[in-house]
Order: sequence, then structure tokens, then C-alpha cells
Amino acid sequence: MSAAEDDKTPARIILGWWSHALADRQSGRARALAARLRRASPVEALAEREVHDLAGALNLRDGLRLTRIVTLLAEVRTHSPQTLMQRLGGPDPALSPLRFQRLMRASVEELPDALRRAIGLAERSCNVAALGEDLLYWSEKTRLRWSFQYFGGAAPLSLSIGSPSGGTPSKETTE
Repeated sequence: MSAAEDDKTPARIILGWWSHALADRQSGRARALAARLRRASPVEALAEREVHDLAGALNLRDGLRLTRIVTLLAEVRTHSPQTLMQRLGGPDPALSPLRFQRLMRASVEELPDALRRAIGLAERSCNVAALGEDLLYWSEKTRLRWSFQYFGGAAPLSLSIGSPSGGTPSKETTE
């Protein structure tokens, strides 16, 4: 890894990987990889070179967490400034409050299926860096931050995943 890559945050690494490996759906290679990852079991996802490229860049050795990240990022077609929960919530939510509550109660095993449906409701568009980082550091704090995002409130700094913006994507991850 180069010195420039050492300075990258996990969000920037994830966005860079997605942009390189999956974003260009006009490319047969990216389209095929996204299709394979969307249908992949954990073992099948780990059989992809690009998945190991991301693991190396993140220094991530948790195969299940890695496969959860890549299979869900394969569902996203467009990077946007809004987080997934901002796209799904608000005054006229795309995801009903009842389905949102079900999503927040989902176990780690149920989470990929629930998020796959939610990404579809968001028109397969969200902030890739924020989603990837949230999946990387999935915790109770993530769920709490998502609740604030869904209902349009500013999350307290205590719910930050380490960014000075309190969990809100930085300008560099929204471009």
C-alpha cells in the first residue's frame, strides 16, 4: 500500500473500490462482477479477486463482514450525497416507518436481506462511502445514527464513527 493510501479513511477506500470495481455499469466487467456479488454466498463472494483487493486496502480479515459489505454495495448503482437513511426517510418516506423499525431490529443475519430491499426502495442510490463505512463498523451506534438520519435529525457527536462531522459524510465522500 502506498503512502497516499495509508492516509485514506475507510470511507474513501470503500468509495474508491466501488468506483473502480462496480460503478461503471456500462462496462461488462463491472456489470458481471456486480451481478455475481448480488447473488453470491459468502464463499462465492470471497472467490472474487476484487473482494480481496478491498480486504487488503481495509486490512479486513473478517470474511463475513467483508462479504456483507461487498454484496450490499453491489446493489447500489449510483453514488449520491445523501445517506441511505436520508434517501429512505424524511417527511414522505420511501421506506415506511414500520419497515424502518423492522430494519432497525434486524439481526446481523437478517440485515443483508433487509438492506437489499431498502436499497431498492432508495432507487439503488445512496452515499456509497457512508453505507460501506456503516456496514464495516455496524453496531448499536450505527442503528441510532440511522434513526436520526431517517427522521431528518442531526445525530449527536457521540454517535460518530470517528469523523469530525459526527457521522455525516464529508465533502470528499459525497462527490
